[in-house]
Amino acid sequence: MVTFILKRIGSGLVVLAAISCLTFFLLYFSSTNIARNILGEYATPEQVAAKQAELGLDQPIFSRFLAWVAEALTGNFGTSWFTNESVVQAISNRLPVTLALVVTSIVIIAILSTLIGVAAAVKRGWIDRAVQIAAVIGDAIPNFVLAIVFVTIFAIQLGFFPATSSIQPGADGGAWVASLTLPVIALVISGLTSGAQQVRSAVIKQLEKDYVRTLRSRGISEGVILFKHVLRSAAPAGLTVLSLQFIGMLGGVVIIEQIFALPGMGALAVQSTTLGDTPLVMGVVLYTVIIVILVNLLVDLANGWLNPKVRVS
Repeated sequence: MVTFILKRIGSGLVVLAAISCLTFFLLYFSSTNIARNILGEYATPEQVAAKQAELGLDQPIFSRFLAWVAEALTGNFGTSWFTNESVVQAISNRLPVTLALVVTSIVIIAILSTLIGVAAAVKRGWIDRAVQIAAVIGDAIPNFVLAIVFVTIFAIQLGFFPATSSIQPGADGGAWVASLTLPVIALVISGLTSGAQQVRSAVIKQLEKDYVRTLRSRGISEGVILFKHVLRSAAPAGLTVLSLQFIGMLGGVVIIEQIFALPGMGALAVQSTTLGDTPLVMGVVLYTVIIVILVNLLVDLANGWLNPKVRVS
């Protein structure tokens, strides 16, 4: 197990280093005159040159990258070039909103998709057909379309929820619930059908295997067979889908946060990328990749616990 974990961590660190390098150089080649953007169009050439020297923009790209890596390894990701806010502080203020939105949605999807998928696999009939039809419809409708419909009906027209987020520093739990309810529902509806479809297929595949018939011939109840044996064997497929949905939400939640004006990582990523704020963009990318690596590691560990063959693959 230790070797298994070390291999996963090592591969994650390689991915983190590759993405950091690629992002830094892409920002260098795609950015315009950052110093001019910071100072404004009326700044003199001397002021622009002084600002470039202050930010280290007059240094070779490799020197700048190595300097950034040296600071990042100590936990210092610098400050925003446009707001002078610490990158760590800017991310820590917004990351909880995004994580609360995505984690809540994934937990609800995991519970409901398991219940619906198992019911569809065992009962078959109309519920099975409904799950398959809903999966096709759910894949065809983007979550941001559902978000626009929900905010129009339940926030603007009926006034049940705030049209824009009321989450602020020090906000109470009521503000968080009111602001996150509609976006969570939009994400859950969008991801539930595909998750239920995957669980259904995995459970049906397990129910058709020989070991299930052997357990039944021994007189073991259907409930024990289903929840102790079949679900454990079918769980890796469901966990893989949930991990992919989590990663997809983490990147795709940008539009959802814009629709509901949530102060999360999505808005920060869009703003910093638009401005060419390299320290902030690198911080956002690094934190996002670290979260993805941790999620994949946890899923791999769960799959390794459920299926020992994974540990030696």
